[in-house]
Amino acid sequence: AAPEDKNGKLYMFGSNNWGQLGLGTKNTVSKPTCVKVLKPEKVKLAVCGRNHTLIYTEKGNLYATGGNSEGQLGLGGTEERSAFHLVNYFTSQHKIKQLAAGSYTSAALTEDGQLFMWGDNSEGQIGLGNEANACVPHQVDVGKPVCWISCGYYHSALITCDGELYTFGESDNGKLGLSLEQLKNNRVPQLVSGIPSRVNKVACGGGHTVALAEVFTFGLGQYGQLGLGTFIFETSEPKMVDHLGKHKICYITSGENHTALITGNCNVNSDATFSVCRKNGLMYTFGDGRHGKLGLGKEKYTNQFVPILCSNFLRFTVHLVSLHYLSFAIKTSFLSFLFPFSSFFLPSSLSFLFSSFPLFPFSFLPLFPSFSFLFPFLLSYPFLDAQIQKGKHFSMLPCLVIQHHFC
Repeated sequence: AAPEDKNGKLYMFGSNNWGQLGLGTKNTVSKPTCVKVLKPEKVKLAVCGRNHTLIYTEKGNLYATGGNSEGQLGLGGTEERSAFHLVNYFTSQHKIKQLAAGSYTSAALTEDGQLFMWGDNSEGQIGLGNEANACVPHQVDVGKPVCWISCGYYHSALITCDGELYTFGESDNGKLGLSLEQLKNNRVPQLVSGIPSRVNKVACGGGHTVALAEVFTFGLGQYGQLGLGTFIFETSEPKMVDHLGKHKICYITSGENHTALITGNCNVNSDATFSVCRKNGLMYTFGDGRHGKLGLGKEKYTNQFVPILCSNFLRFTVHLVSLHYLSFAIKTSFLSFLFPFSSFFLPSSLSFLFSSFPLFPFSFLPLFPSFSFLFPFLLSYPFLDAQIQKGKHFSMLPCLVIQHHFC
């Protein structure tokens, strides 16, 4: 069952306890299944939170499905949905260029730099001050256009178009990178002043944050996810990651307790939402090494406290990596291979595929927390083997998009 990916069809599978697959039921689905109700529209963006899903189509429509206990679907109430519903708040004037999702939060960033967030605000993670939650999108204004948004478990970060980094939400372990005085106002976006140069990207993990100017990290580092060595297990001050030699980093991403970097020169789209590494394409990982999530081989399941080159991928050019739940790394020779990257064992884990390229590839999108890019890859059947689904738990991995070197 190879879908016509050029039609922009959406495929989903996994746990479905809250209806987060959008298939009209709450039954677990073990193989990628087409969301038929969306067939008339080409899906452009898609993200998953802990138990909800957001998608944006080429027609300019935003749809949501799944858990809604904190209003994270943006539909005006807290009733969960098992099928995709239109979020009426956004009109044709709101051209969305990026989506993000946290545990129970949602965010949409428009092409003209307006940021809207909704859902859980128990820790201030949607930047709306003392509001407990928001059941419809609310604009988050920092006085200047926004060009990037990332949602972690219970904290968030945004980048303005002039390269300033703002963080807000849960302040434990220094993951906001703010001074003690600023932490008094952690429920609204606060400027992170500890990074001297323009910030291009930010990635929020479970208890840490990664910013790309040079690579700066801050927050919790007990598993090595900060990449700062064995003497710094927590910092509220952004610190630059060494140990990378002369490599230029063009892409960053973070999971709950681990981090990945990709080297190379970047081509950035005109809307500044997507970049592709064009040169080295080397991948470095560090942090929690359990379950092989760092991709360093079976002999290195231990935590890594500095960036380690993933030598298993030296014969590829790595373009993108996602460090959340389930992923596949695929060669252009149509051979698929799977490696165990992590197990979060969240009962609400789900995953989905969005087709976007010709010749039977798919795009895999991570579940959580905040990654709205489309990842093209070639996938051969069967999609999942018995090791992935055991009871109500799923074995999870990051997503790699790689290109074979042809000599």
